[in-house]
Amino acid sequence: MCGVIIAGTHSGSGKTTITLGILAALNRKGHKVQPFKTGPDFIDSGLHKLVTGRTSRNLDLWMCGREYIKECFEKYASDADIAVIEGVMGMYDGNFSTAHLAAELGLPVILVVDGYGMAESAGAIVKGFREYSGEAGKRGSGKVEARLIGVIFNRVASERHYKRLKASVQDVPVLGYLPRDIDFNIPHRHLGLVVAEENPIDADEIDKLAAAVLEHVDVDRIVHDCKSSGERPFATTCEHANAQASGPKIAVAYDNAFCFYYQDNLDMLKSAGAEILPFSPLADASVPDGADALYLGGGYPELYAEQLSRNKSMMESVECFAGEGRPVYAECGGFMYLTEGIYDFDGNLYPMAGVFPFKTKMTKGRMRLGYREAVLREDSILAKKGTSVRGHEFHYSEVVSTEAGKRGSGKVSASGLMQVYAVKDGEENNIGNEGYRIKNTLGSYIHTHFGSDRSIAKNMVDFIKEHNGKNNYRRTRQP
Repeated sequence: MCGVIIAGTHSGSGKTTITLGILAALNRKGHKVQPFKTGPDFIDSGLHKLVTGRTSRNLDLWMCGREYIKECFEKYASDADIAVIEGVMGMYDGNFSTAHLAAELGLPVILVVDGYGMAESAGAIVKGFREYSGEAGKRGSGKVEARLIGVIFNRVASERHYKRLKASVQDVPVLGYLPRDIDFNIPHRHLGLVVAEENPIDADEIDKLAAAVLEHVDVDRIVHDCKSSGERPFATTCEHANAQASGPKIAVAYDNAFCFYYQDNLDMLKSAGAEILPFSPLADASVPDGADALYLGGGYPELYAEQLSRNKSMMESVECFAGEGRPVYAECGGFMYLTEGIYDFDGNLYPMAGVFPFKTKMTKGRMRLGYREAVLREDSILAKKGTSVRGHEFHYSEVVSTEAGKRGSGKVSASGLMQVYAVKDGEENNIGNEGYRIKNTLGSYIHTHFGSDRSIAKNMVDFIKEHNGKNNYRRTRQP
């Protein structure tokens, strides 16, 4: 197989649209294509799967490290004709940029340039990106040499406009463009694009995008040039292949409100022997029968707060499950669901499961965003004391302080609540304590990637086996 990375000059240049178009066009031409996403984003990878039918994997050097990323890429690209990796932000942005990933994997890069509002100046931009890698290396930022094998222009007004853009570029092949009037749009909301689970693009739109790419972009040359850059013989050594379930049953919340999961996390749990039981806090009446633990991922509970709050039987089932001391792990949106309630953007309060003795509220314009490294101060369902785990935080909500505080001292409260994470950001700055634990329930705003420490999945399975007994404890539900 061969592979290529789709990079951009900046966020908003059109990487996602062009990546989806190339994926759809390759599918239409009969190629088996494996998608990947640079960085921690859930939404883009979900859209990749919507177009290709294959699960898109996240390749994040900071969260998971070089060895894991290479193994993951090799495993899932090995049976494909071509792998397409969507970049993140601008090509050189960040300490672990798209260019760094290209260098680590030895893959060529296609640069997406937004042609709106310029013509000959595009040549200067492409020249700068082509030459910058060597200069960046001289300044000591590490190996970032990325091989540009082509340029694709986005939002081009006309054939005449395209000819001027193309003529300005030297020493890099121009592979084509997408017209400004393509009439293809992915709906947005406060965290970015609408998730794939809500079907923001239908089959007709995908076909229309594929047709536009096939008309205006030299897809055959992309495949040819990727193969010319070197076929990759892969040894599939990645450890998180599916295994025969022989351990505990983990009920995983999955619906329109809760859909942010790294597929690798679920695969690693399966490899450790767990059985995954999907359920819907929106539609189901209770926790699945036979579940030994709950895993509530992130998503958009604030958009479905009224519907979640109306499903009282599910909330009572979750509260009882956690109150009996059964293991529960929740991230971001799932964590919000476990609190006493969610205040939406308009200040309306919707009662939730009430496992944690505080509420959360949505904030306008106050976003928490960035990499997080958490060191466990106590044993928990996620990892043992002293383990360092990595993940990402991205939300517009915050804890409404009652007992816990936003990021407090970590001391045990009267209700038994404590904070078990000592957290640093991606620049190793201490940002306080987080990771709220009560009984055997652990909740946090951090989306942890289990590839950051390969002991996580096994620890979770072992913890569930050890701590699945009842203790007849149930906190009084607040009105």
